[in-house]
Amino acid sequence: MSALEQQLAELPGMSPAQLRAKWRECWRKPAPDIGPDLLRRGIAWKLQSRVHGDVPSHIKRELERAADRLRRGEELINSKRPSLKSGTRLVRQWQGRVHHVLVLDDGYEYDARRFSSLTQVATAITGTHWSGPTFFGLKKRKSVSRVAEQ
Repeated sequence: MSALEQQLAELPGMSPAQLRAKWRECWRKPAPDIGPDLLRRGIAWKLQSRVHGDVPSHIKRELERAADRLRRGEELINSKRPSLKSGTRLVRQWQGRVHHVLVLDDGYEYDARRFSSLTQVATAITGTHWSGPTFFGLKKRKSVSRVAEQ
């Protein structure tokens, strides 16, 4: 059994006081006022993240956006923002020229410049305002028949 597995196996047998001490050891701050089950889960997550790595930065950003939407009272399920992994390359032909965009952890790179949104990239390419997701084919346009039905 590995050291991590041993530590995880010990958590269910710990008293609330032991869990709070373990929390302080793992997180380097006092335990929040939560029950033993959540303390165990938080400790287990921290122990595992030390061994296996933390949440990728693109996931952290998406979680932060979701928290912001919740604070504003918005729905989470129908997010319109495309979810692209860092390292993805978007290719679009426009007016006889092929344009390549690299998805970064914190934005996009096009023509050796950084942009915070695909809309900014599409505007740089076309010289006029475009929806970035639509320009790069990540968001389908409404068909004429669907628009007429609404």
